Amino acid sequence: MNQTIANAKNHVLLLVIATLSLAGIGVSAVSLERHYARSETSFCEFGEKFNCDIVNRSEYSSIMGIPVAGIGIVGYGVLLALATAYRSRAETPVRLLVFALAGLAFAIYLTYIEGYVLETWCILCLSSLALIASISALAVAVKARA
Repeated sequence: MNQTIANAKNHVLLLVIATLSLAGIGVSAVSLERHYARSETSFCEFGEKFNCDIVNRSEYSSIMGIPVAGIGIVGYGVLLALATAYRSRAETPVRLLVFALAGLAFAIYLTYIEGYVLETWCILCLSSLALIASISALAVAVKARA
């Protein structure tokens, strides 16, 4: 494949990663707001098994006092920076893949906690899982083309 075409395809992939990262920042910001909110909300409550407030205020919603949603904002911010400001650096495909897979592993762990410890699902968290899984798949493609 011609190098110009490969660069154009990677540019499109990086643009999609940037867009998904922005969506991840948004989802994480709403989760962070729900983490600190004093009132309950029903926008994310769908019966007994789906309740973002229960998940976002559980003992598992912070690590060493840092809200998981805040970690998500920072993580998606790093991915956004790699896909935009640092996209032309030679080491970016590897870094993008490492950060995306680390985020995916963390999201899978948190999903396990939701399903098997809390036994309550968070739509925001599941949305974040879908976003980081998509970013990870795209990061694999970017790395493969590098």
